[in-house]
Amino acid sequence: MAKLSEQHCEPCRGGIPPLKGEQILQLHTQLDGGWEVVDEHHLTKTFPFPDFLRGLAFVNAVAAVAEAAGHHPDVFLAWGRVRLEIYTHKIDGLHLADFVLAAKCEDTFRGLIQS
Repeated sequence: MAKLSEQHCEPCRGGIPPLKGEQILQLHTQLDGGWEVVDEHHLTKTFPFPDFLRGLAFVNAVAAVAEAAGHHPDVFLAWGRVRLEIYTHKIDGLHLADFVLAAKCEDTFRGLIQS
């Protein structure tokens, strides 16, 4: 199976149960460190930045990734940090697409801090 970040983010259309237990654990272990699974409902991670402008640049880059995927995280921007929360609203819980988007956001972060 391809790395999560290399998979196509296929948005959930609803009508299925959210992921639970072992399904979540298997996908969570494929993400970079720092991602938390909260109540088997959503993923969250806070990304550190040395200033507001670089955090804003990350938010804008994540917005482009989200638009391309058709799947959008909740984004919280503050000086020195950006927190993402990801879950599938249609099923009010976690879906494979959430983990794919998280991995793509992680790749975006790495790309920004390496440039």
